[in-house]
This record gives sequence, C-alpha cells and structure tokens, in this order.
Amino acid sequence: MKRVCAIGILCALLAFAAVKAEDELDIDGAVEEDLGKSRDGSKTDDEVVQREEEAIQLDGLNAAQIKEIREKSEKHVFQAEVNRMMKLIINSLYKNKEIFLRELISNASDALDKIRLMSLTNDDALAANEELTIKIKSDKERNMLHVTDTGIGMTKEDLVKNLGTIAKSGTSEFLNKMTEMQTEGQSTSELIGQFGVGFYSAFLVADKVIVTSKHNNGTQHIWESDSNEFSVIEDPRGDTLARGTTITLVLKEEASDYLELETIKNLVRKYSQFINFPIYVWASKTETVEEPIDDDAEAEEEPEKDATEEEAEVEEEEEDKDKPKTKKVEKTVWDWELMNDIKPIWQRPAKEVEEDEYKAFYKTFSKDSDEPISHIHFTAEGEVTFKSILFVPASAPRGLFDEYGSKKNDFIKLFVRRVFITDDFNDMMPKYLNFVKGVVDSDDLPLNVSRETLQQHKLLKVIRKKLVRKTLDMIKKIAEEQYNDKFWKEFGTNIKLGVIEDHSNRTRLAKLLRFQTSNSDTVLASLEQYVERMKEKQDKIYFMAGTSRKEAESSPFVEKLLKKGYEVIYLTEPVDEYCIQALPEFDGKRFQNVAKEGVKFDESDKAKEKRETLEKEFEPLTTWLKDKALKDKVEKAILSQRLTNSPCALVASQYGWSGNMERIMKAQAYQTGKDISTNYYASQKKTLEINPKHPLIKQMLKRVNDNADDQTASDLAVVLFETATLRSGYQLADTKAYGDRIERMLRLSMNVDLDEQIEEEPEEEPEEPAEEEAEDEEVLDEDDEETEQTEKDEL
Repeated sequence: MKRVCAIGILCALLAFAAVKAEDELDIDGAVEEDLGKSRDGSKTDDEVVQREEEAIQLDGLNAAQIKEIREKSEKHVFQAEVNRMMKLIINSLYKNKEIFLRELISNASDALDKIRLMSLTNDDALAANEELTIKIKSDKERNMLHVTDTGIGMTKEDLVKNLGTIAKSGTSEFLNKMTEMQTEGQSTSELIGQFGVGFYSAFLVADKVIVTSKHNNGTQHIWESDSNEFSVIEDPRGDTLARGTTITLVLKEEASDYLELETIKNLVRKYSQFINFPIYVWASKTETVEEPIDDDAEAEEEPEKDATEEEAEVEEEEEDKDKPKTKKVEKTVWDWELMNDIKPIWQRPAKEVEEDEYKAFYKTFSKDSDEPISHIHFTAEGEVTFKSILFVPASAPRGLFDEYGSKKNDFIKLFVRRVFITDDFNDMMPKYLNFVKGVVDSDDLPLNVSRETLQQHKLLKVIRKKLVRKTLDMIKKIAEEQYNDKFWKEFGTNIKLGVIEDHSNRTRLAKLLRFQTSNSDTVLASLEQYVERMKEKQDKIYFMAGTSRKEAESSPFVEKLLKKGYEVIYLTEPVDEYCIQALPEFDGKRFQNVAKEGVKFDESDKAKEKRETLEKEFEPLTTWLKDKALKDKVEKAILSQRLTNSPCALVASQYGWSGNMERIMKAQAYQTGKDISTNYYASQKKTLEINPKHPLIKQMLKRVNDNADDQTASDLAVVLFETATLRSGYQLADTKAYGDRIERMLRLSMNVDLDEQIEEEPEEEPEEPAEEEAEDEEVLDEDDEETEQTEKDEL
C-alpha cells in the first residue's frame, strides 16, 4: 500500500512540474510575440539595443548579425583632439550642412584617382572591378544614404588610421583656426576639408556613419561610429564590393531632406558636376513599354466589328500573325542616372576642343540661350597653376550697374581639382569686368577653404591679375566690326569705368575705347585711329563733351577746329569726361578739352603779328568788360582763337569744370550744396573769349570808345555774357533777370515803350441769384398746382 501511495505522489509531482513548465513556455512565447508586435512593450536595455539593431541594417545583414558584429568588433576611442574637433563640427558648423555630400564625393574621387594611377604600373590593380564610378543611393525606408565608389578601398589598418585618427598638426591647426574665426565673428561653416577633416562633415547630418571598405590587399571590413567612439570588424558577408568603399549615413531627423532625389541631384550638379569620374544616382523615371497581351484579354477589350471591317483587316492580320500582340503600358523604372555628363573641357588642351563644344559648354554652364561673343581657354603657370575658360556674353545681364561694386557677382566659378568651391566673390574679377563668365580650376588652392580666408589668399591675387590680362586679350581679339556693333554697345561703359578704376591696366583699356568723332557720322573710332589721322603738327587730342552729338558739334568751342579740319572726339555719355580725365595721355599725345583754356593753333609770324595788333586794338573793350560791365562775373576777357561764327564763349580754366561736368555734378542724387569741393569748382570764375570779327563785338568796341558809360553797351555786354553762359553749357544764376533783359531788348527793337503796362482784363460782374430763385419758386408752385389737380381728377 505504501508503495502504491509513493507511486501516486510521484506521478502527481511530475504532472504538476509539466504544467508549470508549459505555463512558463507560454509566458515566454507571449512576451516575444508582444515585442514583435509593439515597440512599447518593454523598456529594458537589451530591447532598446535590439530595436537599434533592427533600425540600422546593411544589405545582406539581419539584426542578429548586426548584434554579433557589435559584440565581436574591436572598440576604439577617438583621440582627444579628434573628439573635440568632432564636437565642434557637429555643434558649431551648423551652416551650409549640404557640403557633406561634396566632401564625400571628393574623397571618393581621390580614391578612384589613386587606383587609376596604380593601374598604370600594376595590371592587376583593376582585376577585381574595372569600373571606376561613384554611385549614390537613397533609402527612405531605413533613413539611410549610401555613397559607393570603386576606388582603392581601405584595409583594416587604413580604416583605423584614416578615420580614427588625424595628424596632430592638422587637427591642431584646424582647432586654432576655428577658435580664431569664431572670435572674429566670421563664418566657420566652410573650414571643413581644409585640414583633412572632410569625412567628418558626414556627422553634420548623420547620427551614425558606417563605412564598408575592401582593398586589394585585404578582406572587407566594416567601420562604424556614432561620433563618440568607433568600431572595426571583418564583414561577415564576405567580399561584396570586390574593391572600393561604401559610406552609409544614418541621417538625423532634421536632415531627411537629403534623402529626396531632387535634393541629391541638385547638390551633385552644384558641387561635383565636373568630377572626372561618372557619378550615378539611383533614380526612377516613367517609361512607356510594350507588354504582350493574352488573346482572351484582347477579345474582351476589342469592340464588335461589322463584316466589312473584318474583311478589310484580313490581309493585315495575315501579315501580323507572326508578330506577338502587345500593348503600351507606362511603368516606373529604377535605374542609375548619370549626373555629371558635362565634361570639364577646360582640362583638355585648347587645340583639341572644337568651337561647337565651347558654345555648348557655355550654354549649359551659364544657362544662357545665346552664343557668346568671344571666349578664351588658357593654362596659367608660374607662382600658381590653374586652368580657365572665360566667356563674353552676347548681351549685358539685367541690372548690370545696379548696386555697382556691392552686388554679388556669381559669374566666375572657382573649382579646386574640379570640385566647385564658391562663386561668392567680389574680388575674383574687378568690378568693371562683372559681365565676364567662366570657370577657374586650380590645384594649388586648399580645397574648401573658407571664402573669407580665400579672399585674402595671396594666390587669389595672382589668379585675379592673370584673369584680367587674359580677359583684356580676349576682348582685344574680337573682330572690329563685331566689337563696334555688339560688344561696345553692351559693355562700352564697363571699359570706360575700367580706365577710371584700374590704373595698372589703363594703357590696355585705353586701346579698347571707342568714341564718336567729327570724322564720321556713323562709324566709331578708337584712339589709335584718331592719332593716325592727326594733322602733322597737332600735338593734342581734342574732345568736346555734351548731352548729345548734336549739342557737341554745334558748340561754339569747335567752330574753328572743324573749319581748320581738325578731328574732334564727341563725348556724349556722363561717364565719358571722367574717363578722359583719368587718361593723362595716349601714345604720347595729351588730351585737350576744347571748352577749357589751352586751345592754341600753330601760326606763322605774320598771323601772330596780326593777332597781337587785334589784341591791342580791342584792349579797351576787354578791360571795360572785366572791370566794369561784367565785374565780379568773369576772371578776364580775351580775344578768342577758337570762335568763327559766335560772338563770344565762356571758357573754364584748365582745372575747372566744363559746362557738361558742372551739369553732371549738380545732378548727383547725393548733392546737398554743402560740399566744399563742389562749391569751390562751381564758384570759379570763367574766362570770356570774344570774337573780334563778329559785328556785335565791333559795335560794342565802338560804343565803349565813344562812351564808356553807355547803358546800351552795358546791357548788351550782360546779355552776351548770359547767352555765352548758356551756349557754353553752364546754368544761369538768375534766369528771371535774364528773361527781363531779353524782354527789354525786344521792346526796344519793336519800338514799344519800356513803361507801357500790360492791359488788365475787366472784372466780370457777379450774376444776380435773386431773380433765378424767384423763377425756380414760380416753377415749383406751378408743379404743385398741377399735382393737386391730378389727384382731384383721380378721386
């Protein structure tokens, strides 16, 4: 009996243990199922890690493999300086985060360059993969961006050395420069890359960076970092790359825009479109394809046809019976799309590039639909080596002189080793050449140096100097007809401003100037052509400024010059006189403003003797004009050598303002009338030149000789002075007094009494409103009576 009880108790215990074990298994199974269904089921550290592993997956690796990699990988800590630098990059360089892609592509290009150079001496270098490309793929589902190159790749040692440590000197210099620029309040967002830290710009947009790399001399390894520490382990997938590197960025939440295809494409086109190696982006496009259709489906789709139509199609059906029946369907197709199909033609020798290639490159590069007027392709060597192509556009950009000198000029794009750096320069080209478009590619400048530092870079000044020289050479070689008809009409003002601003190139620019002259009504002339046509003993270049050609050529100052056959340059634009004033001479000939003192002609002894006799004869008149009639109005009065038809003219001193310059200066928007220099020039007295052969001047001399106090002579002198002031281009101080004097002379000439008054108009008598009001009241009374009668009739 005891034995039976013992067996029963044992069975009961076994059954209880089995039920308990089954319950525990069910519980465990329920927990796993809950974890799979919900991310909020538990908050243990293990499960948080598991979720991270599931979120970060590489192609061919599942969560378990990722976990195993992390457990077995070698853990490393960044150097202290590198760690500090990483924090600075992530926390301080918050502007222009988009440069991360440029830096990664530049690194990929360097890796491809290395393997290509190696293949020149080692035939097996490209055995694993002959393709030399850069591929970019966006994975929105996993929040990842992949950049893959088939370059030289890295071994395990390379990954630790290149990505985990940086040369101490470079890092220290970077940190010092960063601190210096932050102290000065300058932008530090473009320092990345200058000191070999371009790779770390990935942390501007990524929480984690995973690098998978395969070198010909090693196995494939995975490097992973969250910017605090990094780990390296051999890739359990084996050799999937053959050769090269894939950089995978797990993007931050705020950087999700960099997963958009259009954003990626725009960044590649902006910064890396001239990289030597093809760059592909995994992109979709809609294509129309033909798919075979079943007979049953075709029968359902086709409507019933009558007998005549069927008979007409018998022959066609017999011809097409061997061809499979298809239908057109639109499908979304994913494929690698080439981004940098525009080749950097400046890297090729100029003699190998066709004219059509230059034109096509210009249109693509500048987004201009018109062909350029001219271009120049050159390589500069010496203190700095760079290659460049410069273009002169067919038309001036809109608003060319708006905010002249301060407006951003983005027509010259700077590249370093075919990587776009910036176009935000005010000093790459001088202001007056702000219309020139082109590219400059140098290997001597530091990659991605900050704009502020680069503008002070000594090599940039050398580049600028050579660009200006080459631009002027290009402009000089434009055909004469095309230059006058196209270039000068669009950019003539720029060349004139260049003469004023650019002292070092003033002689070169002077040869490019074009002006209207008395030699031709339509054809513009250069200063060289003017000098060639100068008279034998002519030692000066004569010019006259005015608001128009008509005003200039009808001025009293050019009368004698034109009569004697001298050529006169007509300055008709506001900047012209400034431009000529900035030129001390041209080809050994000085400039002479014919509206100023100094116009003299070569004369014989006989002519000189005759002039001296006239001066003595008219001395009473000139003295009377200066000391009495025009006292305090003129500096002096002399006989003129430049007048033939006009009685007199008002001439400025050699350093005074001409009438045209006075008009321009007084028209300045900032003119307040309080400027000391302006007031000095404006108040300078002029010289009155009189024409001794003019009848009015002869009559005035006679009157003065007869009676120095003759009022009519005094009035005539004042009117002649004011008329000369206007004809010489100056403004009258008192226009009302001038008008009164003209009216007085008209009265005298028409025998109208000077005291006769204007006939006054009779005052209109006011109308009497009383009568009108009485009439209105009578009309109203009649209307009221008619209304009352009508109402009675209706009743």
